[in-house]
Amino acid sequence: MALHTLDNGILRVSIESRGAELQSLVDSVGTELLWQGGAAWGRRAPVLFPIVGQMPGGVLEHDGIDYPISQHGFARDLDFTASEATDDRVLFTLEDSAETRTHFPFSFRLEIRYSLEGTTLSVETTVTNLGDETFSASVGEHPGFAWPLLPGIEREAHTLQFARDESAPIRRIFGGLLLPEPIATPVVGDTLHLDDGLFVDDAVIFDQLESRTVRYTAPGAPVITVDFPDFPLLGVWSKAPGEFVCIEPWFGMTAPQGFEGEYSAKPGQFTLVPGASRRFAYAVSVDSVE
Repeated sequence: MALHTLDNGILRVSIESRGAELQSLVDSVGTELLWQGGAAWGRRAPVLFPIVGQMPGGVLEHDGIDYPISQHGFARDLDFTASEATDDRVLFTLEDSAETRTHFPFSFRLEIRYSLEGTTLSVETTVTNLGDETFSASVGEHPGFAWPLLPGIEREAHTLQFARDESAPIRRIFGGLLLPEPIATPVVGDTLHLDDGLFVDDAVIFDQLESRTVRYTAPGAPVITVDFPDFPLLGVWSKAPGEFVCIEPWFGMTAPQGFEGEYSAKPGQFTLVPGASRRFAYAVSVDSVE
């Protein structure tokens, strides 16, 4: 494992080669904006691939064979190779191996590029099918931001403000799988008020989003803007007593309750024919409090 630090004089970020996982996001005044791990949740910003969420029974079925696969897939636990490193950008690459093929029986390349420009951290994830068989997959981002953003600010003062009004129902999970019934959204207009009670039933899942931008802030706190143009879904999650909130752009989500059969039939995935690639971008912009 190795830690790679990018610094453009405005933002400083650190990324661990294990999982290509963001470890730190520090703004221009020295405020750490990323959750630093703890008993409630030991991770900070894992990359989710080749699944988001869970498969029933923890298995992926392909051509009648069951392959064991853990929640959110295996990429977050494997060592990536770093290259093209400069002061403000770095590329991480993971390719399939004998180990990965025991869980996901396909040949792939997963590339994750981090870059800094001004007050923005951009993350581009590219999946390429290196094999001779079409496969389906999901990709998700899982950054956990500090909640509260600054000491002394009440947790309940924090909000997520969407670019548009979000009146559509949300989804919930039970036992790691998607419940069939949509439920009324907790968003009022364009604003989701954060409190611990929101996450008693696990993540809040937005699967009918109008927005592709959300702002996370509180009075007197920095503003974190997350743009996710290539992701149709968003999960918002926390777990008491952790002082974090995860803002999670997804392409794909956990399997529905009752799902069985061929993995490729799981709803919400993207599909790559041999030789094809697909790119997913998101960005985190920071407006600091001086």
